[in-house]
Amino acid sequence: MNCRHDLPLTNFHEDNDNAVHKILYGRVKLEQATALFHFSKKGIVQQLMHNLKYRGHEEIGQLLGEWLGNELKVLDAYSNIDVVIPVPLHKKKLKSRGFNQVDEFGIAIAEALNAEFNTSVLIKTTNTKTQVFKDRLRRNSNDHTNFKIVNGDYLENKHILIVDDIITTGATIEDCANTLLEIKGVRLSLATMSITD
Repeated sequence: MNCRHDLPLTNFHEDNDNAVHKILYGRVKLEQATALFHFSKKGIVQQLMHNLKYRGHEEIGQLLGEWLGNELKVLDAYSNIDVVIPVPLHKKKLKSRGFNQVDEFGIAIAEALNAEFNTSVLIKTTNTKTQVFKDRLRRNSNDHTNFKIVNGDYLENKHILIVDDIITTGATIEDCANTLLEIKGVRLSLATMSITD
């Protein structure tokens, strides 16, 4: 990660009135929301995401999780996170890729925040195509890609941090969040590796 100073940081965790919140405003109630980087086509962050997702460089997820985790752990706003849950992949996509690109990111953040990391409560029930390069209209038509909760009772009244690699229209996050909000008394926050410009 020699090029750290070249990466387009958002610093959104320092100001909760940010673009991630604005994307999801009126759709999902979030306590906190942040993204580590700005994502632009053909930019350095796209190269990182590509290497992580399609070339199996899971260590990128871990490095980014440690980076953001170290930023978040000193903030009171993130000190009461109980559980970190990654946006899940459908089992077919998980089998073909071999890993969820968000897991190492989430594990590192959970460690920094002294929170539990859980991949078994939120399950993706529909296999969808990658969203990043679809236009906004076609992405929004894929709303409600169907997630379900498995044995989520123990999460009642907990503060959950959802983690993902990139936020575009927010459709996937909205669907995940609304599924998790079926659990009594949960509060939600969000941390992603990047946000599209």
